[in-house]
Amino acid sequence: MKFRLGHWLLKPEMEAIYATEAYKSTQIGNELHILAPSSQVHNRGCTLIAALNVTLSSPIPGVIRVDAVHHKGQKKRAPEFEIETQEVHAVIEEKENEILYTSGNLTCRVDKTPGHWGLEFLSGGQRLTGTTDRSLAWMHDKSTGKAYMTEQLFLDVGENIYGLGERFGPFVKNGQVVEMWQGDGGSCSELAYKNVPLYLSNKGYGVFVNNPGDVAFEIASEDVEKVEIAVEDERLSYFIIAGPTPKDVISRYTQMLGRPALPPAWSFGLWLSTSFTTNYDENTVTGFIQGMADRNIPLSVFHFDCFWMKGFEWVNFTWDDETFPDPKGMLERYKSRGLHICAWINPYIAQNSCLFDEAMEKGYMIKKTNGDVWQTDLWQAGMGIVDFTNPNAWKWYQDKLRNLLSDGVDCIKTDFGERIPVKDVVYFDGSDPVRMHNYYSYLYNKCVFELIEEVKGKGEAIVFARSGTAGSQKFPCHWGGDNSATYISMAETLRAGLSLSSSGFGFWSHDISGFESTAPAHVYKRWCQFGLLSSQSRLHGSSSYRVPWLFDEEACDVLRKFVNLKCTLMPYLYGKAVEAHKTGVPMMRPMFMEFPDDPACDTLDRQYMLGESILVAPVFREDGTVQYYLPGGKWTHLLDGRVVEGGHWMKETYDFMSLPVWVRENSALPVGNVDDKPDYDYADGVTIKLYHIEEGADIHVAIPDTKGNTALTVRVQKENGEIKVTGDKGEVNYEIM
Repeated sequence: MKFRLGHWLLKPEMEAIYATEAYKSTQIGNELHILAPSSQVHNRGCTLIAALNVTLSSPIPGVIRVDAVHHKGQKKRAPEFEIETQEVHAVIEEKENEILYTSGNLTCRVDKTPGHWGLEFLSGGQRLTGTTDRSLAWMHDKSTGKAYMTEQLFLDVGENIYGLGERFGPFVKNGQVVEMWQGDGGSCSELAYKNVPLYLSNKGYGVFVNNPGDVAFEIASEDVEKVEIAVEDERLSYFIIAGPTPKDVISRYTQMLGRPALPPAWSFGLWLSTSFTTNYDENTVTGFIQGMADRNIPLSVFHFDCFWMKGFEWVNFTWDDETFPDPKGMLERYKSRGLHICAWINPYIAQNSCLFDEAMEKGYMIKKTNGDVWQTDLWQAGMGIVDFTNPNAWKWYQDKLRNLLSDGVDCIKTDFGERIPVKDVVYFDGSDPVRMHNYYSYLYNKCVFELIEEVKGKGEAIVFARSGTAGSQKFPCHWGGDNSATYISMAETLRAGLSLSSSGFGFWSHDISGFESTAPAHVYKRWCQFGLLSSQSRLHGSSSYRVPWLFDEEACDVLRKFVNLKCTLMPYLYGKAVEAHKTGVPMMRPMFMEFPDDPACDTLDRQYMLGESILVAPVFREDGTVQYYLPGGKWTHLLDGRVVEGGHWMKETYDFMSLPVWVRENSALPVGNVDDKPDYDYADGVTIKLYHIEEGADIHVAIPDTKGNTALTVRVQKENGEIKVTGDKGEVNYEIM
């Protein structure tokens, strides 16, 4: 949102009240309250002016919260993000020309120079960012009457900005205008299914804006030296989060906004879907499942998309009895084959659903201001939207879904949650419709996730969610929405996943081979490689099936190989899942997150790290050519054993049975002895593969069980050229690669 005409002038319709000096400061407990008038106060007469009130506080060590208010009499509007805090001992030092507010390794320096406003955030003696004159402001649009709070934060030379949710455009956000407004725009749009008002800097800090509504970011766009934040409100709240590394920032952020639950181990296997508008019944589904078994392709989850219910009736939580006359028996037959079952839902109640009248009579749907049910024909005829701010509606929705889980469904694809109205609507709890537009996705997925956890048990809950916002990472996992069956879409899908990882989401998936259209065989096979080297892996599409033999027979071989590979890597991968659960650091990591001191990694968006040890560079060309960067050090190709020295770009050509997947030096990679399922005893028969262990190394590897507990701890040491590998429960198999 742009307020200015260049550097000097405001737009003619705008007027501003700027914070101009720290005229008065007061310490109340761990809070520092600052009165910031709109011009310098020379005498008593100068106090007859507007002012902003600024408060510094700290929710956890290493994080400083800034609250700026113009008129605090404005009623606080729900909803608000659920932020976890702890008791913090902030150190406040007042000096002649400055006040220092310190929490952990982060200090805010408040400039007390008369007639000058400035907040400077420092860590380790280095400035991270800050704000100065004509930056923190209340803006008034005289033509519309709308008022905004804005802030401008410095950018440094060579500084890059990442994150802000799952965004399909350029990975580095500099030069972009990004608005936090949920939309169902597909993967080739500036709209995002998951908007998260958090950005990361390659300078080792993050900024989180504490507003679930329509926050606008101008990132080196209106002012190329700054990030401007704007909200239509009388108050602005943001957090500066210290590093020093990107992982530290994500860990602190998820400490406040919530760490992801640990997904069940079976969810890391291959998921196969009916696809969306295809024709299918039990015979069709059974044919797919048997076809995978006949080709020795391990399958872990079968997903029933929308048409397990009758058309025009979504959602009614009732199987289409014409297509599935014996759903409970069918699910029992599939589960006897070792499969888990997923079913599609959305938070909408079609007018032709058997649930509509009940929801209408009991007031369980979002209403218009005149008391009518808010309805639309966009998606389902006459549909209403469940009002999750109503505790009774929350329980009612869970009770309807409970029967499905009792029949044998294990997990739920929580589709949609973006098309939430803002005009002429009222919520049960009085929530502000604009603030609810994005936040609705949080309530929707929380409602479903908590029910699955209640019914299936802690550690067994997983949703497959499309929409989300800050805090939604607590309810894994999320997938990238409606992409297309092309290499271009595959690349934009990866960019979106890396942006979401930079926004605090530990687990992420995508529709292998693209949702729209049908991929040519070469795209399908390349996407299978990428998909099986993601946290969760799902074959899904729109109007055609995604079983590999419909593409070509080699597709079956490719899919089998990479499902087998993922299963053998589960001792490592599930260990990274446990790490994401405990620390918030995502499984799939942008290169800059793992190599923050290598500037060549700052802009890389066609490759990623899977945990800290494995580098993956998907192939995005039909001829198999791929260009990628290897950071410094020795790297060993996971599949063919080649060793190369990094610190340069690579350009190679791969067949469909391989791709660039490299193991970093000084890695002790636990590899399992089971390749046909993801959930097994990872410690039994595990082999620790050692990749160029450095002299003096002392590496500890925790191998989990399928509940996330440590089943085996392995220690790898190298002294005087000799490697010693010990386990806390006896001898351990290992190989020096």
